[in-house]
Amino acid sequence: MDSLLFQTTEEATQVIHELNVEEAPPGCVSKYWLELVKDGIGVPIRVPVLVARGRRAGPVLGITAAIHGNELNGIPLIQRLFRHLDTAQMRGTLVGLPVLNVPALLRNQRAFMDGADLNQIMPGKANGNVSEVYAYRLINCIVSRFEYLVDVHTASFGRANSYYVRADMDAPITKRMAMLQNAQIIVHNPPSDGTLRGAAAAAGIHAITLEIGNPNSFQKSLIRSGQHGIRNLLAHLGMAPNMIEPPEYPPVLCRRSYWVYTDSGGILLVHPEVNAQVRQGEHIATLHTIFGDPIKKYFAPEAGIVIEKSVGPINQTGGRILHLGIL
Repeated sequence: MDSLLFQTTEEATQVIHELNVEEAPPGCVSKYWLELVKDGIGVPIRVPVLVARGRRAGPVLGITAAIHGNELNGIPLIQRLFRHLDTAQMRGTLVGLPVLNVPALLRNQRAFMDGADLNQIMPGKANGNVSEVYAYRLINCIVSRFEYLVDVHTASFGRANSYYVRADMDAPITKRMAMLQNAQIIVHNPPSDGTLRGAAAAAGIHAITLEIGNPNSFQKSLIRSGQHGIRNLLAHLGMAPNMIEPPEYPPVLCRRSYWVYTDSGGILLVHPEVNAQVRQGEHIATLHTIFGDPIKKYFAPEAGIVIEKSVGPINQTGGRILHLGIL
């Protein structure tokens, strides 16, 4: 039986301005509201936080989701992960942030309320505009407490995504974190400036990005896969007495990846499915006029695997066709 002790009343949910992991009671899951900024009429904008602290000392692992407001699969992943934790057997602390970008989630959009992409402005600024301050406080008031981070994403509007990981595969620790996720594809991708993963890595936190499926939906099978991957990581870090679940199939490893774009506008049909391997010169997409006449065919510039694809048929010049991983 789980030893999980949830605080169930709204009155019991404490409002905090920074997370002090050592103040969370051991042996249970605590819930907090982390207050970051205030809106134009002075109403606080708060981020939900779950903290599961074991009875014994150990690592601090953070799981974050919904840095874009339409990326929803990470929310139930975190909820279910915490619901089934046995904190009596845990070492260390697991911190879950099911929604990083609360204003965007409420507006059903990717960007923050001032139009900024939070995953391009990390680590923010202490005295910047509202999105920069929000990003700065996320990093400094909670993420800086982590030793390890898994940042959960999905595809954007109009795209379909595989279950894949972006990680620095030249770094042994993040490579192992990536391999434990039992992903379909792993892309070698050193953390870049402006991303949450990049800001975490710059602060000495071992971080990977986990991409789970499509936007604006809960996809049960992919959420379940994400839970298995996090449990594998908990077991590897010695935080939980789980058995590491091996992958059904080994992941496809890509040393690099890039998007293929259209050079004209029209009605776009992308032919290969996600996870499909394509040959150099293979027909990957067809563009039609609004009258249904073919405009142009597009071909794979080199052999690779389809990580992500456009599923929105209305495509302007410079629109995305597919995200191609190079094996």
